[in-house]
Amino acid sequence: MPDDNAHEANPNEGPAVAQAPPRAEPKRPTARPSNKPNPKTLPPHAVVLHNDPKNGFDFVITSLMKVFGYNALRAFKLTTTAHLKGRSIVWTGHKEYAELKAQQLKARGPDPVMKAKGARPLNVTVELLPK
Repeated sequence: MPDDNAHEANPNEGPAVAQAPPRAEPKRPTARPSNKPNPKTLPPHAVVLHNDPKNGFDFVITSLMKVFGYNALRAFKLTTTAHLKGRSIVWTGHKEYAELKAQQLKARGPDPVMKAKGARPLNVTVELLPK
């Protein structure tokens, strides 16, 4: 008759653990020249605010603050630049985001105070910046 205690571990020896053979270091692949071109960065675009004699300074400043989150001083400087030089770059970045921000500025409509005097939505364009 087989011994019932043959399968039990000896309490003085501890649990039986199978030892794995030592692991060999995995071979690292060698670098291969890639036939794929390196990805190019997207060219920057600018949101340009053009001078508008009809819309009031306060409306333009408030619009820049709401759309871009600028503080009053920065919005004032950008508005003044557009007034004095005819145009002002108010934001630069990726084309899609620039188009979104330009649309948001236009969507604010004309200055409600100056609408009766022929004010139209802000004149804003998106332009590719030179490299």
